[in-house]
Amino acid sequence: MTTHATPITRTSGGPRFTSGALVTLEVRRALRNKKFLFFSVIYPALLFVIIAGGADSTTEVDGTGLALPAFMMVSMASFGALTAVLMGNSERIAKERQSGWVRQLRLTSLPGRGYVLAKTASAAVVSLPSIVVVFVTAAAVKDVRLDAWQWLALTGAIWAGSLCFAALGVAVGYSATGDAVRPITMILYFALSLLGGLWMPTTTFPHWLQTLADWTPTHAYAALGRAIELGGAPHAGDVVLLLAYFLLFAGGAAWLYRKDTLKA
Repeated sequence: MTTHATPITRTSGGPRFTSGALVTLEVRRALRNKKFLFFSVIYPALLFVIIAGGADSTTEVDGTGLALPAFMMVSMASFGALTAVLMGNSERIAKERQSGWVRQLRLTSLPGRGYVLAKTASAAVVSLPSIVVVFVTAAAVKDVRLDAWQWLALTGAIWAGSLCFAALGVAVGYSATGDAVRPITMILYFALSLLGGLWMPTTTFPHWLQTLADWTPTHAYAALGRAIELGGAPHAGDVVLLLAYFLLFAGGAAWLYRKDTLKA
């Protein structure tokens, strides 16, 4: 009998679970987590106010062509989305593996790629509020003004780009135990944020570190929004680099999922 009251249904072939149902379930769980919502939605906006609140809106950040409030707006929106998709996915998956929830999902018809895509998509959905709240804060507190198409393009670019880190979160969740996942995630989280220039311009780094930063996914991620703020389209090199990282992380996540299945 099929029912619409629960995402798991039964057919003559056995239990059935869809990717769409898992996305819905994951979004509801995330929205009920007040601690997660604070750090992914409110905290980035607070950081923006602290960093850019006293800054002169006409002072340009060296080598960027952007004033500090506009520069930090993209940085903190990207940082908030990174928090939502990376921190949320990795720890939640590790705990689900430990509790046996993932083992139950394997008894359904949901394939491994469906699980990875559902986890990635649900994390990206939850990242949208963090982006919007930073934008609203920047416009209200520092009078950041852009054309309508730029606001829409910025939201779409940062939101779509967060899929890369959502896939990384899934991979980390399947590569670490419940006890080890948090320190591993925190190291990745801070390293990617710092090297990607989300907290400070990479132009302040030594030359060798700037070269390294140019190849990080977070640097390409933030560059998408900054190109739009300057009135242009994202650079093809940044898009290709971010896409390559997404394929790497998603492929790794799917492989780790299958590996974990064989061990179960």
